[in-house]
Amino acid sequence: MSLRLTDYETLEIEPNGEVLRIWLNRPESRNAHNQQMIKEVGDIFLALNAQTEFRVAVLGGRGKSFCAGADRKETLKATSNDVEARYRGQLGRRAVRAIEDCEVVTIARVHGHAVGGGCCFSTSCDFRLATANTAFYVPEVELGVPLPWGATPRLISEVGASRARQMVMLAERIDGDLAKQWGLIHEVAVDEDLLDELVSEWVERCLALPPLSVHMAKYQMRGYAQVSRLGDISEFDGDASALAMRSDEAKARFGSFGSG
Repeated sequence: MSLRLTDYETLEIEPNGEVLRIWLNRPESRNAHNQQMIKEVGDIFLALNAQTEFRVAVLGGRGKSFCAGADRKETLKATSNDVEARYRGQLGRRAVRAIEDCEVVTIARVHGHAVGGGCCFSTSCDFRLATANTAFYVPEVELGVPLPWGATPRLISEVGASRARQMVMLAERIDGDLAKQWGLIHEVAVDEDLLDELVSEWVERCLALPPLSVHMAKYQMRGYAQVSRLGDISEFDGDASALAMRSDEAKARFGSFGSG
């Protein structure tokens, strides 16, 4: 099956042999995610499961940041009914689940900022590589809303409950060096040039291994992860976040976030 590589509004797709580089491509907004980007990210990672040409997918961001979180300037049209509203609220969870369940090896190339949904995009990848000055940050509680997209159990899984509390409940910012110590990323680079070299090294490591054994190892990892999802209530994260966003305090905090 042929994978669609063009006609994305918010992504730039760069194929190179067995490697597919997927770039978040809204550099004018530091790749802040809008509804279209969330949908397109989910679509392409789902589509990767229906092809055999690419063995590794690298997710990065054009411009100065990986992803600066939600686009606060986006004006959403009113939904026509509750079902449509719920679909919109679940887009993020579906996108990060598509990354997490993708059958090819996924590598996040992170620089600048990985805020909110950007942090979720990166932590959903198999391997995460970042610059030392990257800011990882989930500000939702600070904004008056719960963390959506199933990010809480994912962070607990990657860094442990104690450190996840710091990131989620206290909205604590951590840089690339600390993220490496905590296990949020696998390796850290001094700058973007060295980050690109590091990404290339990890890509080559993946490609040097037998394709079938890598595929089956990831299949096992995904299977065990799915077992751990028994009792997973992350589907309700979008509903809870949408409900919280209706509060006056959340609207005020979200609207003024970053203005100071």
